[in-house]
Amino acid sequence: MSEKNSVRPDALSDRHADKRLDILRRIAAAGSISAAARGAGVSYKAAWQALETLTNLAGTPLLEKVVGGAGGGGARLTQAGIDLLQAADRLQSARSALSRELDGSERAPLTLGLRTSMRNQLRCTVTAVGKGKGLQQVTLALPDGTPLQARLSRESVELLALRPGLPVLALCKAAAVVVAPQTAMREGLNLLSGTVSRCSNSTREASLLLNCGQQLVGYFAQGAGLHVGRMASASLEASAVVVALPD
Repeated sequence: MSEKNSVRPDALSDRHADKRLDILRRIAAAGSISAAARGAGVSYKAAWQALETLTNLAGTPLLEKVVGGAGGGGARLTQAGIDLLQAADRLQSARSALSRELDGSERAPLTLGLRTSMRNQLRCTVTAVGKGKGLQQVTLALPDGTPLQARLSRESVELLALRPGLPVLALCKAAAVVVAPQTAMREGLNLLSGTVSRCSNSTREASLLLNCGQQLVGYFAQGAGLHVGRMASASLEASAVVVALPD
């Protein structure tokens, strides 16, 4: 790979970028973004979103337009795009080799999650995915069955290939979580119950040990009356929940 068009490793940092890489492979084969979208089972808009994300992560153009021809033109991969797919193949081979090496081990599989500024990363399972052209409601379940709602674009649902039974991570900023002794339920709001495990009156930050055994960090209003060891609730807008696939 030339230094000018070299691909940053960020584009390969997550094996669940496979849907995006699949679209790139299909463009290489068909020379058409629309054909690649149809083959991958996503909308044209979702295909473009995937390409834009990959390009941003790679730090260099992955496609170039092809003018003319019987179909009126199309798209083909740049050398950087070809290099990216080749690197993805090598990475997958290495992952497969490591998986075979660890297969049968008595150690539990390790998942360290994502490197992100969002401190809240909750293990969930998808239980339902809404339909529609706009924002779609995705229902998740915490390990104890507690529901957690997220609102995602159709393109995000397609690219993540969300479906019932899929293990995911629900991410949110601590600033998006409001901890209080009691909170009234309303539409679009998630309510999670637990025990206060840490409480700082100076920063008004609190950690809640949820009933499912996972920790959730949020903030509380002055004079909220929170106390370590007592029950409290955490409220979180469905629109503030980010869904990610664990590595």
